[in-house]
Amino acid sequence: MQVGILYSRIRKDEKLLLSELRERGHDVVKIDVRDLQFGLDEAPEIFADLDVVVDRCLATSRSLYATKFCEAYGVPVVNSAETAQTCADKVQNSLALAGAGVPTPATDVAFTKESAMESIESFGYPCVLKPVVGSWGRLMAKIDSRSAAEAILEHKATLGHYEHKVFYVQEFVDKPGRDIRVLATDGDPVAAMVRSSDHWLTNAAKGAETEAFELDAEAKKLVQQASDAVGGGLLGVDLMEVGGGDEPNYTVHEVNHTVEFKALNDAADADVPAEVVDWLETKAAAKQEVVA
Repeated sequence: MQVGILYSRIRKDEKLLLSELRERGHDVVKIDVRDLQFGLDEAPEIFADLDVVVDRCLATSRSLYATKFCEAYGVPVVNSAETAQTCADKVQNSLALAGAGVPTPATDVAFTKESAMESIESFGYPCVLKPVVGSWGRLMAKIDSRSAAEAILEHKATLGHYEHKVFYVQEFVDKPGRDIRVLATDGDPVAAMVRSSDHWLTNAAKGAETEAFELDAEAKKLVQQASDAVGGGLLGVDLMEVGGGDEPNYTVHEVNHTVEFKALNDAADADVPAEVVDWLETKAAAKQEVVA
């Protein structure tokens, strides 16, 4: 198959994917979105004859627009523009999960400092304030007191971008020092790991320790439901264990659409790039059947 990789920087994740594709003899076209002009009527020549395009753009804005243009050109893209739009915005992400009946942390969205403070006081301390767009745990705040809330809200209100005027307030989930990252293809788990840290943020990008995790039936069901809720694709589904006990319940706090998997590949027994390429081959085969 002929595979296009949308990117703005080649990280270890993309290198793993490129290596697996080339080892199988697939033709790979690296597409640096920084060098292209996307017209309304005609696709750039580099998109000709591609069976599937994989969005690996680092910047959310580039990811959202590039996938929209791919679809406008009739080029199959992973993930879809709709999935990217839903996952890139935490408000849309939460609404999709809640609308599909997927357990997710209680969340309020407010548009003024005063109404945001009411939400914070309603949740009690601690609670969490997150940016509506962002990754790697950046600009997230655990709020432990009213004075801290007032300071953080004031700082956000004075920042220039309109997204900082959207206050996304969430209950603080008392997880057991870890969360669970699952890589899934259309809801089918490829591999899972726990990310453990003494810090309340347990992102691997923040230095959390990782190890393989065996999903139980309930977790697998939630991964499928969460994937369906956002439109499917190659996704990172993040769960937290709640309630304790031998058989904990789970809450899904986020689904990621340009998921990184290098840490997962190191932690899990599965060959993650190989599993991803297996799935991409089915996507390309489906396109070829439609054309035929």
